[in-house]
Amino acid sequence: MTEITTNDRTYKVEQDKENLQINGNKANLDIKQLRAGSFSVISNNKNYQIEVIEANYTTKQFTLKVNGKRFELKAQSELDKLLEKLGMDTQAATLVKDLKAPMPGLILAIQTEEGQQVNEGDTLLILEAMKMENVIKSPREGVIKSIKAKTGENVEKNQLLITFE
Repeated sequence: MTEITTNDRTYKVEQDKENLQINGNKANLDIKQLRAGSFSVISNNKNYQIEVIEANYTTKQFTLKVNGKRFELKAQSELDKLLEKLGMDTQAATLVKDLKAPMPGLILAIQTEEGQQVNEGDTLLILEAMKMENVIKSPREGVIKSIKAKTGENVEKNQLLITFE
């Protein structure tokens, strides 16, 4: 189960191979991708236009526009909640030495360079995966030691992209 929090609401989301349940209710969704990062979703005879503004897979935080209204989302699995309770969530990010691809995709742009000082949350590169542009941000403050990927390169999941000093 994953909890998705936006504003003051929390949703419990469960998914198996065939069903998606939100707060224990089966969700019947008709999802059509319009273009990279843009979707049309029909639920209960209502149409929603959804645009992915930002997706940070490291922190599991996402910014969406739904019918023009902006939403900040945070996803947490049971393991994420346990690590947070134990105080291990932020500590892990500060110890990151290597940034690896969260999924297979195509490097569209690299927005940093070797030797550059970056802050946590700074955009490092853009990775296109499943026709969506994903902004990969720095998980920590530090200096870029080396960049192992090149613009236009296809990368595999867990492939080393950037190392920190």
